[in-house]
Amino acid sequence: MARYPDELVRKRILFDGSEATIRPIKADDAPIEADFVRHLSPESRYTRFMATVNELPPTKLRYLTDIDYDRHMAFVATVMRDGKEVEIGVSRYVVDPDGTRCEFAIAVDDAWQGSGVAGILMATLIDTARARGLKSMEGIVLGSNHKMLKFARQLGFSLHRDMEEPDTVNVTRPL
Repeated sequence: MARYPDELVRKRILFDGSEATIRPIKADDAPIEADFVRHLSPESRYTRFMATVNELPPTKLRYLTDIDYDRHMAFVATVMRDGKEVEIGVSRYVVDPDGTRCEFAIAVDDAWQGSGVAGILMATLIDTARARGLKSMEGIVLGSNHKMLKFARQLGFSLHRDMEEPDTVNVTRPL
């Protein structure tokens, strides 16, 4: 079992002044991850998973939360609501077999979009990937996801259409 990287836990202030905790995900987070995905709008679930998803199957939930913190890293953003920790966003990368590149994904609860949490999650993810020695980060974005494409451009990603997959855009940035 991989050691939990406590040193990566941070408190951050969002645009509205609320405090969020940014921390690596852990296997015990399966219930809050499942609630997070359930709470996303159908459109947000579709743009994140590129498929119609209502509920995460147990194997997918385990894959998303029980990670090794080396080849698979994920950060959750959480806030406290009514004495409970609530996930409001998640970012992750998975290292390619060559060990120099990684693919990322990010999702933010609809109510928290525009709060700054996506930028914090991505900065944390990029810094962690760079510190691990990775050379580039890439992602696949639906061509219709204009908000994500604009966000990727703002983060320094270059955008490339894949002629074999006309519905998606490949985004890449050096680390």
